[in-house]
Amino acid sequence: MARLPGTEGGGEIADRVRARRGGSLHPLDRMLLHSPPVADGWNSLLGAVRERMSLPADLRELVILRIAVLNGAPYEWAAHEPEARRAGADDGQLAELRKEKPEFEGRVARVIAYTDAMTRDVHVPDPVFDALRADFDETGLAELTATVAVYNMVSRFLVALDVQP
Repeated sequence: MARLPGTEGGGEIADRVRARRGGSLHPLDRMLLHSPPVADGWNSLLGAVRERMSLPADLRELVILRIAVLNGAPYEWAAHEPEARRAGADDGQLAELRKEKPEFEGRVARVIAYTDAMTRDVHVPDPVFDALRADFDETGLAELTATVAVYNMVSRFLVALDVQP
């Protein structure tokens, strides 16, 4: 059971969250709405990451699921596994993400190595970062970095408040 009770929230902030979510609030939203200013900023930031960046959805969702594994965030996994599947992830990729040292190839391997470094160590070794330069321009690198950072924030919020799927 979550450490805080969910709240419906009210007013225009809750309405904006509902609008981005297709009309309903998720358990995460019900936690965030305990602080409407936080919920409002979160909604804007996550809306940008989920809906307005050029990072391909398949990579974004693999990154999110890897972070869910590394940070022990089952809610995040449950929320994003369907999104990952819609973006093309298969059973083999999903199983690989759950391994201590996943074995992917090419760009996916480099993205997961970057995600692991940012999540586990915060500091990213130069060779890990430099390997991504062949895959992404500066915008892509900034968006990938923001995605990893943002979903680490999401998972830490969920885990700290024990929000379950």
